Amino acid sequence: MRSLLITTLIILLPGLLKSQELNVKVVINADQIQTSDRAVFNDMERSFANFLNTRKWTNDTYKNHERISCSIFLNISKMPSIGNFQASAQITSGRPVFNTNYESVLLNFADRDWEFEYIESQPLEYNDNAYLGNLTSMLAFYAYLIIGMDYDSFSELGGTPYFQKALMVVNNAQSSGRAGWQALSSSRNRYSLIESINIPK
Repeated sequence: MRSLLITTLIILLPGLLKSQELNVKVVINADQIQTSDRAVFNDMERSFANFLNTRKWTNDTYKNHERISCSIFLNISKMPSIGNFQASAQITSGRPVFNTNYESVLLNFADRDWEFEYIESQPLEYNDNAYLGNLTSMLAFYAYLIIGMDYDSFSELGGTPYFQKALMVVNNAQSSGRAGWQALSSSRNRYSLIESINIPK
């Protein structure tokens, strides 16, 4: 019985470990912030990357080498109070060019409206159907956008389901009043970005 359990785990474990879609590198620059507790920024990097890399965003199964290479560079400019941060973010993603050793850039977007709350070691909670917080909504928005761009690069309109999910994140966040989600506040915010993608109705 014990050997059967071990054999089952050996068979299933590689699939479980290789099923996620994203391979995100998160880099946080907090040089402008005056605080004695610098550990929170290292924790932030790990927490954001774990949220994006270990969550299942699609129903498809990915092998490890198929995961989407992407990065988020976060430049934190202000900490108005403990646990509250203002930042700008650079989000990039790419895909390998067939039969080459280099990647083609699919997304390169500067988001200047990152406002979020974060307490060290706090769990990041997210629900596709409700706005639970600005941080996880922003991370989920870019996860779906990155996946949508990747699927679109393989087939016409292949990314549509994920662009629709990104649009749902925007719609859920409308009532929050937070920067980056509003229709008329900027021509370069998350709302404008997803609206500029021609999503079939």
